Amino acid sequence: MPDLPASIVDARRLLPSVDRLLRHPLLQAAVERYGHKLSLRMVRDELASAREGATLEALSEEALARGVLERLSRWSRPRARAVFNLTGTVIHTNLGRALLSEPAIEALGRVARAPVALEYDLEDGGRGDRDTLVEALLCELTGAEAATVVNNNAAAVVLTLGALGAGREAIVSRGELIEIGGAFRMPDIMAAAGCRLREVGTTNRTHPRDYRDAINQETGLLVKVHASNYAIEGFTSTLDEREMAEIAHAAGLPLVVDLGSGALIDLAAFGLPHEALPRDAILDGADVVTFSGDKLLGGPQAGIIVGRRDCIERIKRHPLKRALRLDKLVLAALEATLRHYRDDDHPERTLPTLRLLCRDEDSIRATGERLLARLGDDLDARFEGFNFELAACMSQLGSGSLPVDRLPSHALVWRPRAARREERERALRRLEAQMRGLGRPVIGRLKEGALWLDLRCLEEGDEAAFIDQLIRPAGTEETR
Repeated sequence: MPDLPASIVDARRLLPSVDRLLRHPLLQAAVERYGHKLSLRMVRDELASAREGATLEALSEEALARGVLERLSRWSRPRARAVFNLTGTVIHTNLGRALLSEPAIEALGRVARAPVALEYDLEDGGRGDRDTLVEALLCELTGAEAATVVNNNAAAVVLTLGALGAGREAIVSRGELIEIGGAFRMPDIMAAAGCRLREVGTTNRTHPRDYRDAINQETGLLVKVHASNYAIEGFTSTLDEREMAEIAHAAGLPLVVDLGSGALIDLAAFGLPHEALPRDAILDGADVVTFSGDKLLGGPQAGIIVGRRDCIERIKRHPLKRALRLDKLVLAALEATLRHYRDDDHPERTLPTLRLLCRDEDSIRATGERLLARLGDDLDARFEGFNFELAACMSQLGSGSLPVDRLPSHALVWRPRAARREERERALRRLEAQMRGLGRPVIGRLKEGALWLDLRCLEEGDEAAFIDQLIRPAGTEETR
């Protein structure tokens, strides 16, 4: 260890001991709140940091104690923190997708606190099947004969292909060889499931004869994949589920339809673009339909598989089914979500994600006007060097749902005043980081040289908390 100046050595000697700092009055309540073990660790870390950065003037014990409090606050902060999603993407994969309804949240708590009849038949006292918790609801809502559930739609596709087509060819249109999220690519999924991909048609046009000509003794099934995260326009041609079902059944093959998002009600009735429904695919002759529980359905992450009873039974017997099954928490939340569709007169109001998607432009603009009226000059005091305005913008559904459709909205816009472009960009980066550092981080989007906070997902009940942390002096944000 190199020789240190005497001033630094003296400063280190002035630092309190671990026990002495731990007994500091400022830390007594912290020890009660966070526990002795964690508090002791943070005291040691703070003193170690002080020794490394010791200068002529040693830190006071009070300053050290406050440093320990800051460490405790940061260390105990949960990683899965609530944020304000003001990105303009309602079903945001990186921000957790769908919001659960209060009945779904209550169901989570209920089954978390007590043993539940998960795989136990209360009528005859024997072993049960956990799928029965939601199967009847899914069959009623989709018109299918049977249903099963797994942990997400990618798993539903892999399991279905593996159970119905492993070792054989799966015929798919070239225009439906999708990629979602970089890790879900239909050719790779088919390979993982043990199917041999057989591409037919072209990127923009596939005809009935393409499927008929491709069917042979090695064919296991036909697959139709919903274009959930892209759109092909112009000179196009594709088959609907009814046409494909006729071709598949004439050859004695099953038709599998992957709908992706999986809405259970016609969104067009609420001013949104139409999305394909599982019930329609079943009516058109699909033997198996897969879709998500946490996108347009508005529930927890789940992959839902509905269809013909014999196909579902084969899928449930596949060895991967146990590895991909849902736990009691997700099943309880999914059941509560499905009950909204069966029992509620207006599920578009009681399911939070659908409610946000259905918000009208006037309501969102009114939110922005209330915010600007209440914030007043506080924004100028807290965020120097920016102009603020309310501006029209367009939201999107997100998570691959209806990718080309947009929803009219309004946003609070932070625009830097600096003259030089480099200064404006630095100011925006600082502002974005400042927003992320708030007690409940605010996540917006940068475009057109400004920070846009799309207000579609800021409901009236959250306005007070949003305003409070924007006007609170810097450094006083809540961290829990």
